[in-house]
Amino acid sequence: MLHLLYILAFTILAFIAVGNLIRNLIMFSFDRERTYPTNQSSLSNKGGFGYYAARKQYVPHPELLDSAGNVIKEPLLVMRSINVEDAREQLDALYESSPGQKIERPEGA
Repeated sequence: MLHLLYILAFTILAFIAVGNLIRNLIMFSFDRERTYPTNQSSLSNKGGFGYYAARKQYVPHPELLDSAGNVIKEPLLVMRSINVEDAREQLDALYESSPGQKIERPEGA
């Protein structure tokens, strides 16, 4: 009998959790579409939003800018294929050049 009570309790909790998940996803999608005022005069009347009230335009993160200050429109991570021997050589070179490396390795190992 106690097993059935546990199953019933966890089933109810599962339905509540799934319901909350769906409700949060819907609320986030509505919040994403909402626009906020950007001029200072309309924000100062309502108390403002602190840091966001002082910002007049969108400023991207410095890592998303190139050396001239333009926004990068290409992928930031490009992966290329490399064979195992090249990867091992690069890792060994990094390990041997590290400042904490003290043990001499024989060339044949």
